[in-house]
Amino acid sequence: MARIAGVNIPTQKRVEIALTYIHGIGRTKATSICQQVGIPRERRVNELTDDEVARIREAIDRDYVVEGDLRREVAMNIKRLMDLGCYRGLRHRKGLPVRGQRTSTNARTRKGPARPIAGKKKAAR
Repeated sequence: MARIAGVNIPTQKRVEIALTYIHGIGRTKATSICQQVGIPRERRVNELTDDEVARIREAIDRDYVVEGDLRREVAMNIKRLMDLGCYRGLRHRKGLPVRGQRTSTNARTRKGPARPIAGKKKAAR
């Protein structure tokens, strides 16, 4: 099993798809990494040589911010907004949608599961 950027990538998948298991690398970056290193798109991870895995690892370390560093950077950006007390920071602090979505309905991902309100009955039909 190949280990790149602290992540065990799946062995049976194509290299292009397997690289997307690393936080911070999507399909576009994975494709460009494969072209940069010179690996064919249809090659599987279990067919890679140790040299090719090392070249992929070096290319990612050199050119991209991934995994722990990226997570830390994003967390620090959110913390900065919260410390400033700006609108976006307040929305993060309250656990509400940050980018202008409606909250009267939907927004369940940010708000969590619906909690029943005491004394509220269902409307009669």
